Amino acid sequence: MKCRKCGGAAVLELRRHNAAFCEPDFLEFFRNQVREAIRKYRMLAPGERVLVAVSGGKDSLALWDVLIDEGYQTTGLYLDLGIFDYSVESKARCEAFAARRAAPLIVSRVADAIGAPVPVIKNVTRRPPCSGCGLSKRYLMNRAALEHGFPVVATGHNLDDEAATLFGSVMHWQTDALPRQSPALASTHPKLVRRVKPLYRLSERETAAFAFLRRIDYIVEECPFAKGATSIQHKQILDRMEDASPGAKHNFLFGFLEKAQPAFARAEPVALNECARCGQVTTGTLCAFCKLADQVKRAT
Repeated sequence: MKCRKCGGAAVLELRRHNAAFCEPDFLEFFRNQVREAIRKYRMLAPGERVLVAVSGGKDSLALWDVLIDEGYQTTGLYLDLGIFDYSVESKARCEAFAARRAAPLIVSRVADAIGAPVPVIKNVTRRPPCSGCGLSKRYLMNRAALEHGFPVVATGHNLDDEAATLFGSVMHWQTDALPRQSPALASTHPKLVRRVKPLYRLSERETAAFAFLRRIDYIVEECPFAKGATSIQHKQILDRMEDASPGAKHNFLFGFLEKAQPAFARAEPVALNECARCGQVTTGTLCAFCKLADQVKRAT
């Protein structure tokens, strides 16, 4: 197996690209995919301050690594979910990476903001743990960016993540979610920062290979609450499609972004208000995060 670019010995085959690469050329291919994502959607301005949401996993740490080397002024944000040893280990990976790259890292504890860690929130709400967790992460990422003066938050969502999310939305025709299915979400309110996903062109396997070749130490274990999550089931379905037809995930996601997403984006914009309690953005009087905090307070 030879590298498509230099003809040397390849270390990785990418069936969906009908190509194989040696280590240096794969690393450059990966960085070029991130550059193209940023260029196409005008995600980041040169030298812009970026808050990178990191979980200790391969995707977010690989993204942080690339953005540092591309010259952006990055700061990592780790949200401590309080999920037993999993959170202890994932936080340690983020701290080690930040120390290695001499990059600043902000650590924010969900328990400090809402009154309890995610395991307690799960028991209190009796909803799937990903529900309260996702709500908390979106809220705290935006709040941290505002408090520290960052105009944009970058997350490590990859091609597999985005295709699975789209698959779920289409399966249930969640037309409220489809307009937001984009690699870059603009600010629609002074208290909402931009959100971008520079890895959307790269698969989970490709980010794992990049992290391995770059000697990035990341947590391999899945979140203990992820077992049985609908998103994982959707990924498994798409994995089978990808095995049978390499490029299926790419074609599904990119076809939507290029041909269908503009039609959904023309939907009437939602009126946004500021939460009467915390001042963050909501569609009602009290934001969902404050309502969740009240529920936790009543039960603990």
